[in-house]
Amino acid sequence: MLASILTLCGLILCFNSCGTQPNKLSVAGTLEPLPTDSAPSEVLEVIEQAERFHPSGIAILSDTLNDISVMSIEETDKASTDGYGVIVMKGAGSTTFPNISHARKPEAVYDNQNGNLWLTSNAVAGTGVNVDWLYQIRFDEENKASIAHIVNPYDIQQQLCQRLGYTIEGQDITLWDDTDKIATFTNTITDMGGFDDENPVWIGDQIAYDLTDPVPHLLVTPGIKFITGLVLTYDDTPTLTAPLTIDEDGTVSIGKLTVKAEE
Repeated sequence: MLASILTLCGLILCFNSCGTQPNKLSVAGTLEPLPTDSAPSEVLEVIEQAERFHPSGIAILSDTLNDISVMSIEETDKASTDGYGVIVMKGAGSTTFPNISHARKPEAVYDNQNGNLWLTSNAVAGTGVNVDWLYQIRFDEENKASIAHIVNPYDIQQQLCQRLGYTIEGQDITLWDDTDKIATFTNTITDMGGFDDENPVWIGDQIAYDLTDPVPHLLVTPGIKFITGLVLTYDDTPTLTAPLTIDEDGTVSIGKLTVKAEE
């Protein structure tokens, strides 16, 4: 009899505990699969046939300690490059990457400890949209550079869609990394008919990187979709950040997601 009572109490506690768990929903993704960045054929021809490049006056990276610089090619002696073409120099070695876009202010940093040059390049841009590639570049014994891996923003989105969830209570939205609570923010927009009934929280239109440190940090800002809105809004949503690593086989790992501190 006592065993039956204890079992019943255990079941009641289990049901009550389960009932208090948040009903987390998964975020939706805006991005479709993206092809690798590539310059138009006419631009490639201009770069290949050029005898002289005219780099930008401002270097993407100027690391005098490690004797590394990254410059964008604004034009050649033939014509404009239409925003494509990057030159990477280390010591006496110089390597041109004609397919990398240098539009929208790319950034670069060199990780001397691991021998990685990290470079961002814009993949998709527009109103409320800023999506970047991340290139991992390495050097051989003659200081020639080569692309070891490219982080595709679509792959990042798909990884996060498996982890990032949300709950809604009134106008409060809580973001979750699996079972870990990240942050709660309050929606202040009241004139757009309320949250979208099907998918109110999306990611994909805001994927970038913080290269302040030698280890790149992913930056992702979720957007909110409303009933009457045609685009996502970011008025109240926080930017999430996480360290990012790439294994030798190209596997990308996203670390713990936290809220990026305001500058």
